[in-house]
Amino acid sequence: MPAGGQADPRSAGGTDGAPAWGPRSCLASMESSQAPFRMEASGPQLHLEWQVARISAALPIFPGLGPGQHSLDSILPGQQLRVYSSSDGGGAAGSKDTLGLSSSVMTAPVPWACCAVLAAAAAVVYTQRHSPQEAPHVQYERLGSDVTLPCGTANWDAAVTWRVNGTDLAPDLLNGSQLVLRGLELGHSGLYACFHRDSWHLRHQVLLHVGLPPREPVLSCRSNTYPKGFYCSWHLPTPTYIPNTFNVTVLHGSKIMVCEKDPALKNRCHIRYMHLFSTIKYKVSISVSNALGHNATAITFDEFTIVKPDPPENVVARPVPSNPRRLEVTWQIPSTWPDPESFPLKFFLRYRPLILDQWQHVELSDGTAHTITDAYAGKEYIIQVAAKDNEIGTWSDWSVAAHATPWTEEPRHLTTEAQAAETTTSTTSSLAPPPTTKICDPGELGSGGGPSAPFLVSVPVTLALAAAATTASSLMIW
Repeated sequence: MPAGGQADPRSAGGTDGAPAWGPRSCLASMESSQAPFRMEASGPQLHLEWQVARISAALPIFPGLGPGQHSLDSILPGQQLRVYSSSDGGGAAGSKDTLGLSSSVMTAPVPWACCAVLAAAAAVVYTQRHSPQEAPHVQYERLGSDVTLPCGTANWDAAVTWRVNGTDLAPDLLNGSQLVLRGLELGHSGLYACFHRDSWHLRHQVLLHVGLPPREPVLSCRSNTYPKGFYCSWHLPTPTYIPNTFNVTVLHGSKIMVCEKDPALKNRCHIRYMHLFSTIKYKVSISVSNALGHNATAITFDEFTIVKPDPPENVVARPVPSNPRRLEVTWQIPSTWPDPESFPLKFFLRYRPLILDQWQHVELSDGTAHTITDAYAGKEYIIQVAAKDNEIGTWSDWSVAAHATPWTEEPRHLTTEAQAAETTTSTTSSLAPPPTTKICDPGELGSGGGPSAPFLVSVPVTLALAAAATTASSLMIW
């Protein structure tokens, strides 16, 4: 049924709305039929069988049904019967396949003649449906531009309807039978279909792709497997949204070299060195094209300038026991470097504590280990390593960062016995009298015996003399 829930005029009769064969006949109108079905009539009953179909009616006398069969005792005047075949795949622009039966002026059950007409019409349409159809015309248009799509060979004033991806388009987008799209956006890409408005016959299809022409590609070459060869990679600075085709050419002097496609990366190819230590320059050119345009670029270089190893691998940093300012760092030569004996690498190490932003650097001419001796005790460090051929090329990228903290002495914990002894000593000393105090026995003061007696007697004597002197001074003042 057309959008908006209105009855399809194609099922109501001829051009004047009347049936083609009189009041006791029926009129079949259809746009296509994908699923074969069979109709039989026996007296006042109409029997329908279908394979992949569902049935619905303009009046709710029965609900939509799945594949199977159904019988109607009669079709009343004013009712419309439709058979819809499944249209999940293969329908033109997503349209439903419809077989419509109108009984708007019928006053009796459907006769035998109607069934024969419907069956014949269904067979014809089914044959047309499964006959080869013209493939959609593929068209590319630039993002932001305006485009006019003609309805095939239809006249400018032909009555047509346009759909995109199965959705009806507004009539105000039409200029006669032509579809006008302004300010194309990426969302305008899709399958556009033009139908004859009365018969809904498919007139034309356009598969529209909206995109951009390519800008100059970015090209770079590098040798991480020296002296075996090098690779070149490329990419576009901005997307085009449509398919692109790249073509790469490599010249060594005037000799064309083979650039083997990378099996994993579609924008990379590999070239093997034919002559080592050659002074002849290499030239790599790349062109890119799509349906909307073309662009190209090229670079020229010497063999030794593109040598750049991969970063060192398995970088590990460990604290050094009993050394609170040292870290031991080890790493491995990149596995892609084919001959480290003939083409040795040197290394560059950088490190810093996480609390600071400034790096410290150490360049090492050989070896795959180094001891940091000036680390801050107890501070976590981040360490990275880079590699370079001893004589040619450039430094690699930095390795994956390693983290480590220098050794720190663990705090000593008191044992239970030591804690008990300290507690006992503290308790005893707190209860003992101060060392300058002595408790005397009154008996000792009068005995006169023992070495401590003079000392004990002299204390009160000294205090008495001091008191007398103070009293004398007061008398003299007064």
